Amino acid sequence: MDARITPGALTGRVRVPSSKSMTHRHLIAAALADGESVVSGVDMSEDIEATIRILSQLGADIRDRGEGNFHVSGGLKPSGPMTCDAGESGSTLRFLIPLGLVSGNTVTWTGRGRLAERPLTPYYRLFDEKNISYTAAGGLPLTVSGALSGGTYALPGDVSSQFFTGLLFALPLLAEDSVIMSTTALESKSYIDLTLETLALHGVTVRESDSRFEVPGGQSYRAGHFYVEGDFSHAAFWLCAGAAGGHICVDGLSPTSRQGDRVIVEIIRRMGAALKDVDDGIRSETAETAGTVIDAEDCPDLVPVLSALAAVSRGRTEIIHAARVRLKECDRLHAMAEELNKLGADITERPDGLVIEGKEKLSGGTVSSWNDHRVAMALASISSRLTGPLIIRGAESVKKSYPRFWDDFKSLGGRVELKEAP
Repeated sequence: MDARITPGALTGRVRVPSSKSMTHRHLIAAALADGESVVSGVDMSEDIEATIRILSQLGADIRDRGEGNFHVSGGLKPSGPMTCDAGESGSTLRFLIPLGLVSGNTVTWTGRGRLAERPLTPYYRLFDEKNISYTAAGGLPLTVSGALSGGTYALPGDVSSQFFTGLLFALPLLAEDSVIMSTTALESKSYIDLTLETLALHGVTVRESDSRFEVPGGQSYRAGHFYVEGDFSHAAFWLCAGAAGGHICVDGLSPTSRQGDRVIVEIIRRMGAALKDVDDGIRSETAETAGTVIDAEDCPDLVPVLSALAAVSRGRTEIIHAARVRLKECDRLHAMAEELNKLGADITERPDGLVIEGKEKLSGGTVSSWNDHRVAMALASISSRLTGPLIIRGAESVKKSYPRFWDDFKSLGGRVELKEAP
C-alpha cells in the first residue's frame, strides 16, 4: 500500500497505543500465573497477536473481552509437538523460546520477513551447554526440545536484551536456583528493567547486581489486574512531528514510566523542542531544533524518528552506539540514510551510527518503508517540512505495532491518501 502525504502542519490531540513492550510482558506473566488475571489498556498489533497466539498454544486461556481488556487464565502444559509462528516479532520469539521448554513441549518456531535473519546464537550456545536438543538451519524454522535446569546462564549483553528477558520469565519456575550473567557490557538495560518491574508486580523476586541476576527457583506468578501504560516509542513520532511543524498533545503517557524510550523527551528537548507537560501527557509545538550527539545504546527503537528530525534540524547530529539497529526489521541505519537522502537530506553512514547535516527543508518524493513500521512512521513524522508530496511505499507496515497510525495522522489534520501500490 502507498501513503501519499500532502505536507502540512499537524494539530490536535492523540492518545498513543499501550506500550508494546509492557503488553508483551504483562500477558506473558499472566499466562504463567495460577488463576485468572485481567490485563487492561491493551492495543492490538500484529506483534501482540503473535504473543497471544503462542501463549494460547502453550496452554494459557486468553480471551479478549473488548475495550482493551484481556482475561488470562494461566498455566502452561504439555500437549505434544507444535509449530509456533512468531510472525515478524523478535520479542515474541526470544521471550517465548524458554517458555516452550518450561511447558514441556517440543516446539518448532517459525516466522516471517527478516525475523529468520535476526540472531539467536546466544540461545544456541546455552542449549549446547545445557544439553537441550535443537535443530536450526542458520535461522528459522528452529525446533527445540528438552528441559531447562537451574544453574548459571552466561550470555552476551550486546546482542539483545530479549534473551535475558526470556530467561528471566522462565527460570523462576524451575525447582533450582539460577544465575544469569552478562559476558559483555549490558546494552538496552532499560528493557531488562521493564522485565524486572513486571516480575515484581506479578510476585516474582530477582536479585540484581552488576549485570548479574540471581533468580531463586520454586517461585510462582501472582494473578491480578494489571494496566498497560502508553508507549513512549510511539509517542516519539508525534512529539517529533509537533517539533517539526505542528501543535500536538500526546496523551496516555506516565510521568513515572521506566520505559527506556522515555528518553525521547530529554533528547528532543536538548535539540530545542518546545515540550510542555500537560494532564495525562506532553504537548509538542513547532520549534527550531538543532543537532546534537545521540547515544542510541539504550534506545535503539528511537533511531529512525530521531534521524528524521535531525535531517530537518539546524547543524550536525551524530547518532552513535547504534550498530544493533542494523539487526532490526531492516537495517534501519541504512534504510533511514537512503530514504532521507532521496528527499535531499545529507546523511553519512558509519558502522555504528549516522552523521546528519541538517537542512531547513527537504523535497518531496517517493520513499520505501523497507517493510518496517518505524521507518514508515518516522518518514511521515517530518512531512510538514517537505516542499512537495511524499509517497511512502509499504505504508501498511505500521500494522506491526501501530495499526491505527494513519487514522491518528488524519485526526491531526494530516492529508494522506492510502491506496494499493501499482
